[in-house]
Amino acid sequence: MKDFKKLRIWQTGMEIVLKTYNLSKKLPKEEKYGLISQLTRAAVSIPSNIAEGSSRSSDKDYKRFLEYALGSTFELETVLISVKNIKILEKSSEIEKLQEKIIEEQKMISSFLNHLKYH
Repeated sequence: MKDFKKLRIWQTGMEIVLKTYNLSKKLPKEEKYGLISQLTRAAVSIPSNIAEGSSRSSDKDYKRFLEYALGSTFELETVLISVKNIKILEKSSEIEKLQEKIIEEQKMISSFLNHLKYH
């Protein structure tokens, strides 16, 4: 079992969760069961899958959960793009900063997957 809390990809995932929840508080209350739910579930899924994968005994299983985490980053990015396109928030700088953090996470997870692939 690996200590997932020491992994930079997990730490960045937790930053994404915090930023996503802060952003979701600014969305209209009527989006509680729509966009807000979708945003927060996708965000929490990122570090959760990284943590769950770290408990797996085989690299194959670990990679699968890292791929789920990566998929969640793309899901979250898509929902953010939707929020931006709908113009549901006046300021988009917060969305852009979160998108940058998500792209950073996507690159790190992809790199980690490649590292595991060759070891």
